[in-house]
Amino acid sequence: MTTDLSALTTAADKWESMAGELAKVEAAYKRNVHGISLGPAWVGQSAEAANRRFDITLKEYSGAQTEAKAIASLIRDAHTQFVELRGKVKTAVHEAVAARMTVSDRGQCRLDFSKLTEDERFTAHHDPDLRTTEQAWTDHIAKAVQAVADADTGFAVAMKAVTKDDDDRDGTEGGFNHKATGDIEGYEAKAAAATAMKLNSGEKVSDAELAELERSLRDNSGNKEFSQPFLGKIGADGTIKLGNKLFDMAEHDKSSRTQLLGMQRELANSIANATKAPETAKERAFYDEFTKELKENGTKSFGESNNPIKGYSGFVAVMNMADEKFDPDFMTQLGDDMIAAEKKDKDLFVQIGAGHDGIRADAIDNLLGVMSRDPDTATAFLDPGPDPDQGNGRLEYLTGHGEGAREWPKLMLSLYPRVEVDDPYGHAGLGAALEAATTGHPPLSEGESNGRPGPHSPAQARVMQNTIEFLDAGASGDDVPKNMHQNLANAIADYAADNHNILAENDRNRYGSPGGKEDIWQRDADAGISVGKDSLVRVMRGVTEETETAELLYATQRDYAFEQLVNTPADGGDGHVRWINPANDLGQVMGVMNGIGSDVIHDQTEARIADTNDQARYAYHVIGAPVTGLPVLGDAAQRLIDAGTYEWSKDAIASAEAADREKTSGHYSAGVDGTYTLIDAWAKDRGVDVTDPDNSKNDPTWDAWDRMSKEAKQSYSGGRSDAATYLGRD
Repeated sequence: MTTDLSALTTAADKWESMAGELAKVEAAYKRNVHGISLGPAWVGQSAEAANRRFDITLKEYSGAQTEAKAIASLIRDAHTQFVELRGKVKTAVHEAVAARMTVSDRGQCRLDFSKLTEDERFTAHHDPDLRTTEQAWTDHIAKAVQAVADADTGFAVAMKAVTKDDDDRDGTEGGFNHKATGDIEGYEAKAAAATAMKLNSGEKVSDAELAELERSLRDNSGNKEFSQPFLGKIGADGTIKLGNKLFDMAEHDKSSRTQLLGMQRELANSIANATKAPETAKERAFYDEFTKELKENGTKSFGESNNPIKGYSGFVAVMNMADEKFDPDFMTQLGDDMIAAEKKDKDLFVQIGAGHDGIRADAIDNLLGVMSRDPDTATAFLDPGPDPDQGNGRLEYLTGHGEGAREWPKLMLSLYPRVEVDDPYGHAGLGAALEAATTGHPPLSEGESNGRPGPHSPAQARVMQNTIEFLDAGASGDDVPKNMHQNLANAIADYAADNHNILAENDRNRYGSPGGKEDIWQRDADAGISVGKDSLVRVMRGVTEETETAELLYATQRDYAFEQLVNTPADGGDGHVRWINPANDLGQVMGVMNGIGSDVIHDQTEARIADTNDQARYAYHVIGAPVTGLPVLGDAAQRLIDAGTYEWSKDAIASAEAADREKTSGHYSAGVDGTYTLIDAWAKDRGVDVTDPDNSKNDPTWDAWDRMSKEAKQSYSGGRSDAATYLGRD
């Protein structure tokens, strides 16, 4: 922190001055010495011998200038880096101090209690996360310091390499470096590639060499001046081999696993950086050559015949380790190449044997998981376009049923006899990509809220609309792969308004419910889905096998429908129609959702029903355990829902237990209690005495409440009956 970095620029000036002096000597030597061997006064074998020697010396003067200029350039580059990185250390310290930390000379952070109020000191003393917070600031500074150390080491690597004469054909051994350059990262790339190729060939690599490879990747993964020469030297096949090797080493060397997986992450970041959109002819040449080699090696096996690793599988496994985003064009090209290769060989991504730690055989699904971190790329990749018949066909291939759709690869445990099982991770990447593509945000983590539902772009809505239609091809929407359930439930919940209007059969011009419309609806930049009610119900049913997803969709549609009721005007209008219509919608929607829940329970054993009764109750606002993906709705509706919270599973169970009995009578009202609870909460908030059985106070809103309850019960029965019909229960 106290070094005078200007000494570097002074040194660089002197090296450049030296190059200038060498140029003068070169000119004099060329004129006064080398020129003698070329003149007419000296001929014969001695002149020829002298000329060859003089040529070498003349070239050495030139090489000395090249080397001196390169050293000057390296020093200036180092100065620039050190100034910038030291500034980042200072900034990190200032940020920690601004967060009321004291910072020791060694960068250790502790909360400065002298800057706190008495109440803040009391809170801090009892904060169980205080040490974690202090360590986070210490780590923040340490990371900035490490960047300086990494740059310093990289400079040392370059300074040692720049003076080496690697050309043994120029007449000198250990002379000046005629090919010297002023690029620190270029020298680091060369050294890193040499170590990588040693690893790939199975040669012994020392701990020091491995540590230097780790440092070089960590320091330079975000720099094209390093990543492109490095990957260019080892090639796409070498990149695949290096990734496989690091995974294998991490599996067998548990003590170094963290270090090795960190190297994987930086290798992945190097790939992400190197394959960004080319901006120069040199970058375009690298990109074209690397992707060409990747395509050539992607279908090759890099493992044993009884436990192979396809090139694409290993490569995408490394990509999955990155914390940098990949270029959309690169991911799209890679995805299309892999789909095309799979269509030629449907068993390309089948896992044969035990597999390999960290590497999924199904590279397509793994790549979709990588895409999910960049929602715009996921949307563009999966969007079939305004005319699906003229689109790229990716979404239908991945989600569809029947001829032409993807045969999702299995795990082949043995060839003789052939034993196949489902991939336990199958469809996980697709589910994640669909959530990102349809919502515009990366997949939600456990307990994370979805925020306010929508709005959606036309492309997002097209992906959602076509996903539902493709999954429901042949009325098979109630059979959705398990690993897609949570992601699709999150996505469907984000279309709460569209779902509501489709299930309640509102706005026929926009939604065309119950039959639906072929295309999405669109108004200016906003868009939404207009699928058939039957398809929506079946896909909702398909993703609600688990308690978490059942809670999410049930609560989302309940909350949204109730919000419409809460937001009704103070005056109910003629015949209370302004209040009755949203109450009718509430009943219709809750009837459908309970019909879906009833079908889930009906398909499970009595023991499972008992388990659901005990555990699958909606207690989000009671116990504070957030439901993943639950949208954020209006405060007024949320307040009344809080006050009227009930166990949602009771309605679904009541529906299931009554389903067979009601099938012959056509009466489908069992389970309506929860809907009544919501309408009662609404009425109480407007001053209605719902405990007065005869409206003794002649309150006109009491009559509205009574009418709303009856209308809701009728529409609830209709909704439940529709769900039963769509799900084959009627």
